[in-house]
Amino acid sequence: MTSITQHSTNEIKKKVAFLALVGRPSAGKSTLLNTLCGYKVAIVSPIPQTTRHAVRGILTRQEGQLIFVDTPGLHLSEKKMNVKLIEVAERTLEESDLVLYVIDASREPGPEESFVVQKIQEKIPFCEQKMVVAINKVDAEGAKPERCRSFIQTKFPALPEDRFCSISALRGDGVAELTDRLFALAPEGELLYPEDTYTDQDVPFRIAEIIREQAILRLRQEIPHCIFVEVADVELREEGTQLWIRAFILVERESQKGIVVGKGGRLIKEIRQASQRELQKIFDWKIYLDLRVKTAPDWRRDDKVLKKLLDR
Repeated sequence: MTSITQHSTNEIKKKVAFLALVGRPSAGKSTLLNTLCGYKVAIVSPIPQTTRHAVRGILTRQEGQLIFVDTPGLHLSEKKMNVKLIEVAERTLEESDLVLYVIDASREPGPEESFVVQKIQEKIPFCEQKMVVAINKVDAEGAKPERCRSFIQTKFPALPEDRFCSISALRGDGVAELTDRLFALAPEGELLYPEDTYTDQDVPFRIAEIIREQAILRLRQEIPHCIFVEVADVELREEGTQLWIRAFILVERESQKGIVVGKGGRLIKEIRQASQRELQKIFDWKIYLDLRVKTAPDWRRDDKVLKKLLDR
């Protein structure tokens, strides 16, 4: 896995914290995670609920280490898989030292935003002492950051003024100031990861996520939510210079299989080639990907599949 040393070891006291990134779907949490860490840690797409796992990204500076945990968007739903995704976010909140609440300035706060607030208040004792708010997408057309600030102040009246940061996760505006505030709030502790580590995801997981991202970007309507990726084999070949991968995109129905494959196999070829290009940016090996499609009927309602998929 490619990693880059960011700072040398220093004997001064370090600031170390686990931070839960929470917000409603499409608030920009995954984009912010990648910008904070300086590397592609989480996959990103315009499709809501792209994030299905608690994905960790690690930032190490002279001051210490922040471990960001991206979470599935908190949303109102009673579907089995969505309930499981909400449980992933809830566990992350309970296990974190600090909360980074990401709110979208281009959308009006509504019932889902109130649901995010409810979960933070339920899962984090004295949450106003442990929270920073990133008002994201302030560069978007029609953005109203003051509307978001007013909403948060109503819900968290004891939250200090200096806990608000207006940012553009996509452009990086305001992210340096946000990072400084998070380090200032973090408690002292020992570094938990080597200084050159920016994520602790294993190789098969990263491969599966990149393939899923590239498939999502090329599929429409409900299909992106109907797929998951299974990495069957990963081998080093050609004297350790080539990473050979066999993976499957799984769908719920045979009709969906044809959509993912595409006419004459055009779409699956496009997904495979795009995935290889993205994987090549992450890993030092030459990538060869054998990608196929198969069915796993109604997998989103199968407790065994969901447990295996979401407990990675």
